[in-house]
Parts: sequence; C-alpha cells; structure tokens
Amino acid sequence: MTLELINPPELGKPRGYANGVVATGRILYIAGQIGWDADHTFSTDDLIEQFGLALDSVLAVVRAAGGKPQDVAQMTVYVTSLDEYRRAGKRLGQMWRERFGRHYPAMALVGVAGLVEPLAKVEVEATASLTDPT
Repeated sequence: MTLELINPPELGKPRGYANGVVATGRILYIAGQIGWDADHTFSTDDLIEQFGLALDSVLAVVRAAGGKPQDVAQMTVYVTSLDEYRRAGKRLGQMWRERFGRHYPAMALVGVAGLVEPLAKVEVEATASLTDPT
C-alpha cells in the first residue's frame, strides 16, 4: 500500500487535509461512524467528544482489516453544527493528533440539518488503502 499526497502549490498549503491522494492496494470503504459506544448509546452530547469516538470507530474498522491510521486516504465529516465545530479548533487538533499524528487524508466537512440517529452530532465516513496480504 502506498499513499501519495497531492498538494499543488497553486492551491496553497492545506491545513488539516490533503487536496488529493493517490492510493494503491486493497481499498477499504468505511461506513459512516457516529459518536456512540458498542451498545449504541451516547455517553456525551458534545460534538467534539463524539467526533473522537467516531474517529475511534473508523480506526477500529481500519485495524480490523489489517490497516493503520496512515492508510486512511479520504474522509468525509458530517456535522450538525458548523459553528460548534469551528469554535473547537484546538480541541479538534488535539483529538486528531492523538489518533492520526500528522497524517491528513483528503477531507471534506459538510454541515447537515440532522443525522439518522437524533442524538448524533457528527458522522465520519472514510476510505483506506491497505496492503495486499498476498
């Protein structure tokens, strides 16, 4: 598996994401993950804490498939409050670095009116490129 980050200079330096990623290997598509526990209960209504739990779930799927955080090539984050997300810059950065270090995949952030689970404030879906086991 290899990931090549593509950041053309004419787009400026990205902050917290890559503009593009070229991937080789097995492709893992990760369904939208939300900030609840294994019993499907919410321990917090804080968007940023839910974001951390959703990232943990994404990484659980990646690891179960034999991957690591640096194999995540693309991520889409859906939030119910863009303002709350924007205000949490330092907390978000810390939460990200604890899980991904300085690895930033191609990303998009989308504000939504709501999610299927009424208590969910964030949902994260991702794609990873894994090493072929053969």
